[in-house]
Amino acid sequence: METSELLKRVRQIEIKTRGLSNNIFAGQYHSAFKGRGMAFSEVREYQYGDDVRDIDWNVTARFDKPFVKVFEEERELTVMLLVDVSNSLDFGTVKQTKKNMVAEIAATLAFSAIQNNDKIGVIFFSDRIEKFIPPKKGRKHILYIIRELLDFHPESKRTNIQCAVEYLTNVLKKRCTAFMLSDFIDDKDFRNALTVANRKHDIVAVQVYDRRLEELPDVGLMKVCDAETGHEQWIDTSSKSLRAAHHAWWKERKEKLNDVFTHCNVDSVSVRTDQDYVKALLNLFAKRN
Repeated sequence: METSELLKRVRQIEIKTRGLSNNIFAGQYHSAFKGRGMAFSEVREYQYGDDVRDIDWNVTARFDKPFVKVFEEERELTVMLLVDVSNSLDFGTVKQTKKNMVAEIAATLAFSAIQNNDKIGVIFFSDRIEKFIPPKKGRKHILYIIRELLDFHPESKRTNIQCAVEYLTNVLKKRCTAFMLSDFIDDKDFRNALTVANRKHDIVAVQVYDRRLEELPDVGLMKVCDAETGHEQWIDTSSKSLRAAHHAWWKERKEKLNDVFTHCNVDSVSVRTDQDYVKALLNLFAKRN
């Protein structure tokens, strides 16, 4: 992308997403994620109604009566965006590509974080860690992130979710809220890695997909290509059984992915490239309140 075109697109996304974060997401974002980062403050004697999970067993044993840990909400959170940059994100048949929608959602979340006085960082991943942008504050930092979202060129074409969440677990020592933005087209099992990462951090999964993954059009013979492996083949979309099998495949895949998120206790939302991601994010925020 040429520099002038890139700057124009950065400005367009800044205007749109900053407006959304200021006018729509400000209160919802804060209420959905405030208090997710908690810092230890002190211990005090147990009182009726206290959460038994907060009992400090070392102090309790020392004084022979129960004491609980007292936590206070941290004034600022660290927000990380885990952005899938594999080749499958370049696909789009209606309105825009998955990559472009991911960029808009990421920018909206970034402006919401900055407005809430949070730090924001990014991990770009494919089947490896492509780039790590450490968390910082400020408009200049966000514009740098948006430029990278729009014009980043990965070294690899493939996807490895496990690699991304393991890197997050290792690189961020302080607890953070992490939004994972991907189409989650990855046949490798990442459940254990996601479970471990979500115990340390607060992970939210945002799946972006195209309608043609859900249903094939009836347009006769069609040549399809796997964007990550390069494998090509012809399919006959006029076949009702083929279209039905494709839809069944997608439905099964979606159910398995939802099962993974449920098992790992990860909040998630799915949004199609021809749908309104604003509504999807608002539903996500409401679910966490």
